[in-house]
Amino acid sequence: MSDQGSEGVFSPFLRARRIGVALHFLRGRVLDYGCGAGALAALIDPRLYLGFDRDDSALALARSRFPRHRFVTELPQQERFNTIAALAVVEHLPEPEHWLRLMLPLLAAKGSIVITTPHPAFRLLHEAGARAGLFSRQAAAEHETLFNRAALLRLAVSAGFELVHYRRFLLGANQLAVMTPRRFAETHA
Repeated sequence: MSDQGSEGVFSPFLRARRIGVALHFLRGRVLDYGCGAGALAALIDPRLYLGFDRDDSALALARSRFPRHRFVTELPQQERFNTIAALAVVEHLPEPEHWLRLMLPLLAAKGSIVITTPHPAFRLLHEAGARAGLFSRQAAAEHETLFNRAALLRLAVSAGFELVHYRRFLLGANQLAVMTPRRFAETHA
């Protein structure tokens, strides 16, 4: 599984749309959590980008495509980021609330987490498209939880964040959520 964003007929298009919608919210130093083959790196200055993934084969591909960017398999606990991008990631995590809490100390002051995730109303369409080879078969099979807006809001609040921006895109099949830690939101409201 080296690059789920390239598996399936429509996966590259979907990845490009996720990046396009999220790009407006990416500021300063960016941690690309679950970077895969590094598609987002093409749009971020190498000095401001860090890609993280656990898949060594995806990171090897990312490093070959973007040799000036940095890619890691371990999160650097001493670094701070203005933005943590998790595009098509949160639905694959077994404990998304725990993950959000782990991201909190990595955020710089006024930092935010930018998430894209499929909407549960399109689960059957997504699964059928994966079986037909239109989307990544592995990605659909690995979904732990699909969130709607209310579930994303509950997730944010339970982990100490505020949902500051939300929108659906791709005809409502996908969602963008921007979360800011409440400690930042309260002191800079």
